[in-house]
Amino acid sequence: MSVTRRKLLKSAAAVGALAASGQVFTGEVFAPAIAQNKPLRIGILAPRSGVAAGPGENGIRASQWTMEKFNAAGGIGGRKVELVIEEETSPKDTIERFSKLVQQEKVDCTMGIISTGVGLALGPVVEEARALTIYWDGTTQDGVVEKLPNPKYLFRSCDNECEAIMASLLAIKYWKGQFVTVAGINPDYSYGRNNQAAFLALLKRFGIEHKVVTEQWVKVGSLELTSQVAALKAAKPDLIFSSLLFADLPVFMKQAHAAELTKGTKMVFPGAGWQHSLMKKEFTPEGMIFGHNTLYFDNPKASPLAKEFVAWYHKTHNDYPNWEADRAYFSMQSYKQAVEAAMKAKGGSWPTQDEIAQAMIGQNVDSLGGKGSWRKDKIADQTYVQGLSTHKNKYDFVTLQDNFDTMYSPDLQKPAGADFWKWIETAKFNI
Repeated sequence: MSVTRRKLLKSAAAVGALAASGQVFTGEVFAPAIAQNKPLRIGILAPRSGVAAGPGENGIRASQWTMEKFNAAGGIGGRKVELVIEEETSPKDTIERFSKLVQQEKVDCTMGIISTGVGLALGPVVEEARALTIYWDGTTQDGVVEKLPNPKYLFRSCDNECEAIMASLLAIKYWKGQFVTVAGINPDYSYGRNNQAAFLALLKRFGIEHKVVTEQWVKVGSLELTSQVAALKAAKPDLIFSSLLFADLPVFMKQAHAAELTKGTKMVFPGAGWQHSLMKKEFTPEGMIFGHNTLYFDNPKASPLAKEFVAWYHKTHNDYPNWEADRAYFSMQSYKQAVEAAMKAKGGSWPTQDEIAQAMIGQNVDSLGGKGSWRKDKIADQTYVQGLSTHKNKYDFVTLQDNFDTMYSPDLQKPAGADFWKWIETAKFNI
């Protein structure tokens, strides 16, 4: 079919008008066009009050730092980045704020979520909204069972049990044959119960003779732990396993120290790094297994970028960051790499949500805490750091002994579609 000059000019004028209004013609359909001066908006959902406020602020601060780094270097795909911050609270209220970010604020991507309870409830809403979302710490597990195995738009953090698996393996590595009676003090919800059960399952898997003398469960938000400390003292365990990680953790350590419970007792605390700068030397013993999850702020082998971030964080906030800062950076950097990879694949034009999501899979990311990547089932793999605590440092709180351990999460979390408890029975663990 011949095209006249008049038709060609008319078509060009139409395309020009559409471009001016924010649309371009792709050859088959009209799609959004991105003007270079239109900011890219990232929504953040994170707790700013309550028991998880500290980690939430760590993530928000890291997101702001990362945004400034990106913008100084030209943004993401040539667009400056803006953050739109909303608070993560209950599942119901967080879902409403997510909807606000997507429908009213028109964010290009949403990041955040620390609570797995919130993450589990929000997951189906993300998929229904077709809104690319990256969780910092949340999963879509009910207990240890994955309830959203094949999402299209939702990317989840490593399984919550990774730190418990690593700490349990280190307890066996360091102390095999040195303990028999064991006790637990853990948060009274799925995270705490699953971690305690994982620890006991690994003792069984490796044939470690043990006897559980007491299990204490702490209501989330409770700071009254006198009865739990008394019960542990009376049980006289050789080893205490605890996945406490909120404000109750330093409270417990103070009371345990006062009761002389820490004297001569082996202690395994996989999530202690969430409160690391509050774990003061005066009541936190040396030689306990201490988990920093995916960011150890004092890692001498950290990248120059990580050292720059820690120095900025301390100068700006007079504190040292925990792993939620790494999760926030990992999310931002993953998104940036995916956007720019998808743009490159289509000759420089702005990609769709589907194209960005597809480009995320398999991305290798140098995060603040070490290497990371994304599995095909949209669950993260990241680097974990744990070790024995020490007082030999320049701080007033404990850090890790020089010979701390580093593991990559493929050795710590179940493969896609696997049953967690069966995986523990058959996995090839390195200890």
